[in-house]
Amino acid sequence: MKYDFDERIDRTEAISIKWSKQLRKQMFDEVDIIPMGIADMDFKVSPAIARAVQNRASHETYGYGYPSEEYLQACVDWQKRRNNWEIQKDWIVYTPGVNMALVCAIEMYAEVGDRVIVQSPVYYPYYDYIEGTGRKIAYNPLVNKDGRYEINYEGLENLARDEKTKLMILCSPHNPVGRCWSYEELLKVGQICNKYHVMVAVDEIHSDLILQKEPFVPYATVSDQLAQNCIICTSPSKTFNLAGLLVSDIIIPNESIRLAFKKKMAPYYLWPGNFGAVAQIAAYNESEDWLEELLIYLRGNAEFLYQFTQARMPEVKCQVPQATYLAWMDFSAWKMSPRQLWDFMLHRARVAPDNGQVFGPNGEGDGFQRINFACPRAQLKEALERIADARDKLNMSSTLCSENN
Repeated sequence: MKYDFDERIDRTEAISIKWSKQLRKQMFDEVDIIPMGIADMDFKVSPAIARAVQNRASHETYGYGYPSEEYLQACVDWQKRRNNWEIQKDWIVYTPGVNMALVCAIEMYAEVGDRVIVQSPVYYPYYDYIEGTGRKIAYNPLVNKDGRYEINYEGLENLARDEKTKLMILCSPHNPVGRCWSYEELLKVGQICNKYHVMVAVDEIHSDLILQKEPFVPYATVSDQLAQNCIICTSPSKTFNLAGLLVSDIIIPNESIRLAFKKKMAPYYLWPGNFGAVAQIAAYNESEDWLEELLIYLRGNAEFLYQFTQARMPEVKCQVPQATYLAWMDFSAWKMSPRQLWDFMLHRARVAPDNGQVFGPNGEGDGFQRINFACPRAQLKEALERIADARDKLNMSSTLCSENN
């Protein structure tokens, strides 16, 4: 391979939320811990991106930037090349991250006290955005069929027909369960939402990270009717490990929705920063070969995680996800409460995944942990061995206690 994804990089002095020793002590009360949660990658960016950012830094002027023609065209060309989706440059609205766009959509389409649909277990900040703006969460839990999650369309329609339900946040591909929704699944969702005049904000931030044969289907390509009732949130941040540069492209085909969105965002006067802008251009125009090698490596990591679990912890259920670099692992066979499981991970295994309970209030995430496998394989192996070894020691201790009693 041309790129070295096996290289282990010391990020402890890089002002990293995931790796800061101080933050690990604050968050987990542990320093000797392997962070396997927060969804950025422990890989270097592509050389083209690094060169672009370094060249821009060497200019030594860091004033206001703007979404240049080259910046916008890079996004247009990427969507056409990767997804066969023909978009127009004037459909693109910049925000410093997908999350701000989702909050904007909530405030635009749901009044205080209105309901917003989410499909749990799901990316947990959605809950904060909804409740933090005074809106109410309308839960439509996904249906777990032996590790494959499916949409409950009857439940979705029951929620959508409520006149207080105004918006749905659709995670596509889905984080944390790793589903890549099919054309038919998206069509059903869109038809229900359009029928009851529910706006759809689609979080497609993981859309480039497809690990299996199922293709990614952009929501707005399913039909023109769906395209005219949605706000599509995209970004190079997950794909190319650029989360710290705060760059996202919000694609809105419907002109009236787009103008309203721009008006809502106007007081913040937001433009892409110098480094985010050149990084996006280099990512979309010069880094596709890096991404193709990354996907091969991530597939290998996902397979390694699955095979390791089968061999060392066969009672733990997990699947190779269709998309994302996140494994949704079911530890419920261990018969631990959510608090006991989290304590086990931190203080016995000394591994910090994401606690599954936060992804699904009302029990949808109980017994689960989300593990980020976008890291060198040696790091993934070490983390999994810590979990398995800690479980073996706990079993041995329990056996000895039983024998002594």
